[in-house]
Amino acid sequence: MATTTSDRQLVVVVGPTASGKTDLSLRLAEHYGAPIVSADSRQCYRGMAIGTAQPSVEELQRADHYFIASHELDDDLSCGRYEVQALGLLERLFTDHRRVIAVGGSGLYVKALCEGMDELPQADPALRRRLSERLSEEGLEPLAAELARLDPDYYAVVDRRNPARVVRALEVCLQTGLPYSRQRSGVRRVRPFGIVKTGIEMDREVLYARIDRRVDRMMAEGLEAEARWLYPYRHLNALRTVGYAELFDYFDGRLTLPEAVEAIKRNTRRYAKRQLTWFRRDPSVRWFRPDQFDDLIAHIDAEFAES
Repeated sequence: MATTTSDRQLVVVVGPTASGKTDLSLRLAEHYGAPIVSADSRQCYRGMAIGTAQPSVEELQRADHYFIASHELDDDLSCGRYEVQALGLLERLFTDHRRVIAVGGSGLYVKALCEGMDELPQADPALRRRLSERLSEEGLEPLAAELARLDPDYYAVVDRRNPARVVRALEVCLQTGLPYSRQRSGVRRVRPFGIVKTGIEMDREVLYARIDRRVDRMMAEGLEAEARWLYPYRHLNALRTVGYAELFDYFDGRLTLPEAVEAIKRNTRRYAKRQLTWFRRDPSVRWFRPDQFDDLIAHIDAEFAES
């Protein structure tokens, strides 16, 4: 069911990486004459077009897009900041459009957009400093292992290559003595627009083959050169990302280029699995195969007819 009664409706498209979210969002945007708002934690940054699979110039011309290459690399767009900025944007977009399409594979950003973020305890500066020192000295793996022990539920879905998320969750566990996952209230904040969530469904073997082809295509399009340009900024949170991290290891001599490419494919498949785990837990997502566009439109229209 739609989330609230309103003549303003947000159509949310979710799914794992390489499942075809961009193509589906464009078809929906053209069908409804709607703009597209990205809910992706990396496509918002400039200079990362290939590695984050930002829409092409031709695709950007087919519909108005927002939160695509909209922020500088060092402009850390947290979930909380994204929520504030995206809600302000939606208020403006809904003055001219009845429907807006939101698309993304970043579960926390979709949550921020649709429900808002949970109110967690204020950071303890001393604890945060200790964890930051441990991250620098020990690397991310020992911190992730400690999170797995303290909160296996959140460990199962978190992006374990994202230090900010791992460290913040561990920080909350240590600060409160409770699992981070138990402190995420799940309380849904009512939005001044209706929401219908749809997900792209396909066989895992098909998805993994699409991922492998996408990585090969990215390499052919110049991902290595893009990563070399970004290499001086590798310390930024935006660059702690599958696709770049492996190539940085290649530049540092820890991997050969073929090994780096294979690692990108493997880590992208693992990320896709975590994305599916996250979105499958949301009972409000209605899943459709790519060839069920007419059924998807009928579902969206029926949801809004009842709102």
